[in-house]
Amino acid sequence: MLTTLHILDRVPDRALLERRTTELLQRLIRFNTVNPPGDEQAVQEFLKGLLEEAGFECELLSAEAGRPNLVARMRARSDGPRLCLLGHVDTVLADPAEWSVDPWSGELRDGCVWGRGALDMKSQVAAEAAAALVLAEQGWRPEAGELLLVFTCDEETGAAVGARWLCEQRADRVACDMVVNEGAGECFEYDGRRMYGVCAAEKGVFRFTLTTSGRAGHASIPRIGDNALVKMGPLLEALREIRPVYEASPETEALLDALGVDDADLGEAVREVEQTDPRVAILLEPMLGVTLTPTMISASEKINVIPSRAQLRVDCRVPPGLGEEHARERIAQALGQDGFDVDFDETVVGNRSPIDTPLMDLISAFVEREDPGARAVPVVLPGFSDSRWFRAAFPECTAYGFFPQRAMDLFEAAPLVHGADERVPVEDLGLAARFYAGLAEEVLQ
Repeated sequence: MLTTLHILDRVPDRALLERRTTELLQRLIRFNTVNPPGDEQAVQEFLKGLLEEAGFECELLSAEAGRPNLVARMRARSDGPRLCLLGHVDTVLADPAEWSVDPWSGELRDGCVWGRGALDMKSQVAAEAAAALVLAEQGWRPEAGELLLVFTCDEETGAAVGARWLCEQRADRVACDMVVNEGAGECFEYDGRRMYGVCAAEKGVFRFTLTTSGRAGHASIPRIGDNALVKMGPLLEALREIRPVYEASPETEALLDALGVDDADLGEAVREVEQTDPRVAILLEPMLGVTLTPTMISASEKINVIPSRAQLRVDCRVPPGLGEEHARERIAQALGQDGFDVDFDETVVGNRSPIDTPLMDLISAFVEREDPGARAVPVVLPGFSDSRWFRAAFPECTAYGFFPQRAMDLFEAAPLVHGADERVPVEDLGLAARFYAGLAEEVLQ
């Protein structure tokens, strides 16, 4: 039986956890793992060496040469829950010309570690690994169950050789009951309330192409043809003005309750939040319905030819559990049904874990302990993470995204992810490591 009474009571010294996590993150950033191509082999071998020396059983599992996934485990002598601390070691590109520091330096400046991956997500990998290493070095072993550290490759380009491959082809190696991954954890304040998001669900991806048709002709005689590109004008204008059709979900109901906002009328709820703090409204609104965002357009390949066909690609995100039919309904409501064709390029149904679980109770207890009066609140990730593959492979497992941050709040951190001068406060590295260490001790007792 899990309890919330003792979490943090036995965790290692705060200063030690903070120092070890900081040093490890600096080292991880110095491995250039920009994906593509990834080149994750060296960093995974480095982590494997550290964990093996501390007593973990480790293996590198690869679907593609040079791009291994690291699975490290520490077993108890008796059966119990399997806790997985999950992370990915690949990053997106960084342009050094846009940065104040070398993106692969791991420089320590102004109380922060700077570099590509400092937030997404080598910081969490470092905190998870440092917590496990310090526990093991001090003699801790699970009393029941199993601690898994799973550090994947290829998350940034779809996980075809990363978590997806692991969960579909090596499920026996990563089967678990609880997963803690990326996706939330930064604190934010609303109307005097402090909250820490817990990513309990992810929206689905239903990207599609809109096609308009016309008749080609010479551009010097505009009316001789039927310009398919011009027909995109009203569609783009409609997409510019559109707001989601608001739809309730367990996560948003819980979030609005934490915000102190009545959810009986979701439209009125969004307006109230927008008046109180527009920043929170910008993040809340995508959780409440289908979003349609035009991102790419193409038409004629020659400047002097009136295009007979134009194509607009739209990034469409759909609430968890809803599929293509629902997406088509919302597209028709926004754009009508005539004058264009719709072809879906990608269809991935969103996913979720229950919000009333022992793992949520443990996170809530940690937040209250570290920041009295603050609350842990479930949120929906508009994007996606590797949690989706674990939820699909192991339907009974609970998977949450949680990397707690207090020194750098949500509104400061969000623009830095995939951006220039990405950095994370050392103070938050220690906070996160304390959570992972305490969680392992509490779950596996």
